[in-house]
Amino acid sequence: MAYKKYTLPEYPQISDMWEELKEKDHPIVVYGMGNGADKLFDRLAAYGITPAAVFASDGFVRGHSYRGMRVLSFGEVRERFSDFTILLSFATRLPEVIDQLRSIDEKYDMYVPDMPVAGEDEYFDRTFYNEHYEEIRSAYDALADDESKNAFCAIIRYKLSGRMEYLLGCHSTKDEMYSLLPCEGISTVADLGAYNGDTLKEAREYFPSLAECIAVEPDPRTFRRLERYVATVGDVRVRCIRAAVSDVVGEGVIRASGNRNSTVSATASHEYREEDVPLITLDSLNIEPDYIKYDVEGEELAALIGSDETIRRCRPSLLVSLYHRSRDIFALINYLAVSYPDYRLYLRRLFCLPAWEINLILT
Repeated sequence: MAYKKYTLPEYPQISDMWEELKEKDHPIVVYGMGNGADKLFDRLAAYGITPAAVFASDGFVRGHSYRGMRVLSFGEVRERFSDFTILLSFATRLPEVIDQLRSIDEKYDMYVPDMPVAGEDEYFDRTFYNEHYEEIRSAYDALADDESKNAFCAIIRYKLSGRMEYLLGCHSTKDEMYSLLPCEGISTVADLGAYNGDTLKEAREYFPSLAECIAVEPDPRTFRRLERYVATVGDVRVRCIRAAVSDVVGEGVIRASGNRNSTVSATASHEYREEDVPLITLDSLNIEPDYIKYDVEGEELAALIGSDETIRRCRPSLLVSLYHRSRDIFALINYLAVSYPDYRLYLRRLFCLPAWEINLILT
């Protein structure tokens, strides 16, 4: 783990990045476009902040526009404004891109806003931190080792400040993360949020005894990609299920995107391309997993509730994503610590921007 020592921010917290942005007396420019920028523009509007420009990396500037503004190159931003603040609106795990962003951050005033993937009505700002401080402190205390506690503090500091230094200063490799699991003894995996098969591929790499995988994925386009990958797998029995994992069995709708941002709801919204999807519980599958992975785009709590009988019966190792909703970083830890006190809880975050790829490992 890349290691710097962090502590929880002071309580009560008296400021956050959004309040700092309101006080800026120079232009604010947004780096990137698409869904992330849309969310960021809407969040800024709530504070009465209007970005002065949008820019993209030089290779992506082709004379197009975004929200009525011509998309600039970074060079054009520097020519147009003598002083400015940059807000990053896209995610990346590519080391070469992160190196470029690190270089920009060293020379300019840049924030990496924490934008929830789901539950967009809750933002991790000063008020949110103060209101949930006791829960945050309980989650911190529930973690099993110093590395987990340190990563937790770094993430909380990032969420409040928007500063990438906290993300660059504390992260783990996949090897370090998987070393916490009893890899040799894992033969049956429940992959909840199997996406295109990427975590099944990892399971085949890290679990030498892997014999069976139940891969559940709700998004129809992504599910087809999953099936294509599974067709190439000859060493593991794989059962693919197109469904959303929840705490009830029934029917729902998916706001399908074909990527990791697809979300599931019990009701239609008419704001997205939506498709019907079965809702299942893990308990309804009546399987005997050694390991369960939960990465279900903000529905982790419901999926865990619908897995309770299986967890108690089989005591599998668990990996739970903690980054889709603002409260996941503490609420899921607290739920699991209370529900399954015989488990040890470890938090690890993989290298990326913003604070995605946060995983809670239970053994």
